[in-house]
Amino acid sequence: MIRFDDIIEKLDSYLAKEDMEEVKKAYAYSAKVHAGQKRYSGEPYMVHPMEVTSVLADIKLDKESIITGLLHDTLEDTLATEDDINEMFGKEVLTLVEGVTKIGQIQISSSFKRQAENFRKLILATGKDIRVIIVKLADRLHNVRTISFLPKNKQESLAKETLDLYAPLADRLGIYWMRIELEDRCFKVLKPDEYEEISKTFVDKKEEWEKYSLEIESLIFEQLKKFNIKAEIQNRFKNFYGIYKKMISRDIDSNSVRDVKAFRIITEDIAACYAALGSVHSVWKPVPGRFKDYI
Repeated sequence: MIRFDDIIEKLDSYLAKEDMEEVKKAYAYSAKVHAGQKRYSGEPYMVHPMEVTSVLADIKLDKESIITGLLHDTLEDTLATEDDINEMFGKEVLTLVEGVTKIGQIQISSSFKRQAENFRKLILATGKDIRVIIVKLADRLHNVRTISFLPKNKQESLAKETLDLYAPLADRLGIYWMRIELEDRCFKVLKPDEYEEISKTFVDKKEEWEKYSLEIESLIFEQLKKFNIKAEIQNRFKNFYGIYKKMISRDIDSNSVRDVKAFRIITEDIAACYAALGSVHSVWKPVPGRFKDYI
């Protein structure tokens, strides 16, 4: 179980001492108004705002966002009032907490998937301060991490909504690690057989893929060196949901998916980036109609 000291340790690396005192006050207040409440898991409810705040601390959000993480459910789920929060933590925090609360109250219709883009726009409009959206994403992330404790019908509803609405929002904000986790956790709930198939293929072929990746990385490095391009090379496996989408779009099984890894070349400037692209294309010719410019 998460401890408040763990959060304090994260915050201590970048928040001022006086800001830390405000955060501690918010923690004490949240623990007081949520006292006696439980989650589906049976854990004290206070675990949830703490986990949300921990995610926000990982992203190194400001003091007001951290306090909002601790208080984000107080208006909806406790006897706390707007006046209480305004008096204790100020108008800025109150505005953020109200924004997160409003997003949670948006009604999702049965034809949700067709209207997903409209709902994303509505959320972006509701949370005019981008911090509201990030707090809500952290809230949804923890709810998805604990999705197994929900009844089956609630699991599916939460997973569908997250996959169609919140994962694309995380992607739009550039929080790619969050998008990937949201997608894969929801994919496992909604398509357990397909998830298991990809997981098994991944385990069976990971060593082979890793070896092949090292060969590719070595070739790229040699090409960059040949053209005197200073760069860093990174690579990562595509997430399971991304692999599944390729399987569906190309009507193939998991064994037939080839582009399971993505390579990223980070250069010192844009000109070097295009030079790096040219050096790569001198080894691997781009396939007509398949080339995408990610620079």
